[in-house]
Amino acid sequence: MPIEAAKRFIDKHFPTCQGAVLAGSVVRGEATDTSDLDIVVFDKDLASAYRESFIDFGWPIEVFVHSLTSYQHYFQMDFQDAKPSLQRMVVEGIPLRDEGMIDFIKKEAKEMLENGPEKWTEEMITTKRYFITDVLDDFIGCTNRAEQLFIANTLAELIQEFVLRTNGCWIGSSKWMIRALKNYDVKFTEEFVEAFDTFYTTGDQSKVIQLSDRVLEPYGGRLFEGFSAGKENL
Repeated sequence: MPIEAAKRFIDKHFPTCQGAVLAGSVVRGEATDTSDLDIVVFDKDLASAYRESFIDFGWPIEVFVHSLTSYQHYFQMDFQDAKPSLQRMVVEGIPLRDEGMIDFIKKEAKEMLENGPEKWTEEMITTKRYFITDVLDDFIGCTNRAEQLFIANTLAELIQEFVLRTNGCWIGSSKWMIRALKNYDVKFTEEFVEAFDTFYTTGDQSKVIQLSDRVLEPYGGRLFEGFSAGKENL
């Protein structure tokens, strides 16, 4: 059992730690044949935070080790990136050891998740509109299939970021990109996946172009002419 393996791991490798939680796919009921155990450890004697991988008790184990203060720095970095991976692990985590601080740390993480990321400024929205327009133009004009594939990848990342951040939501990377979109709007996510899947499967760009324009339209549509960044007025 994953919880028993995780507890034995803590007893063996971190016997003096003050707290630890088991998080990840095994806790969410989403484990696959390649899933590992994600464990967050809190140790007051730690000089600096670190991450380490093990294979022990029949499991691949990824451990994220923090002092009783270093996790706050990582919370803040995740907040700035709008990708609250540590906060999620702490909130969903099943306690493996607790000397009285896990509830407090969980409360901190939960409040950050519920409050959402920092609101984008109008200037940031304008900048992101320009970047999406630039990549979209490359996508439309490109005739090299290999280049098109990777332009589409970039466009997908930019669109999901724009949709989520302009709606005050956290973003994600890799599989968490789709999970973050689903948390925001399941129907939009289905349309997003269908548009890019159609392009990757058939080469038809039309659904991706339509989706991109629909996302940009409430904020003024595509932007190229007149955009400026970093220019100093003389």
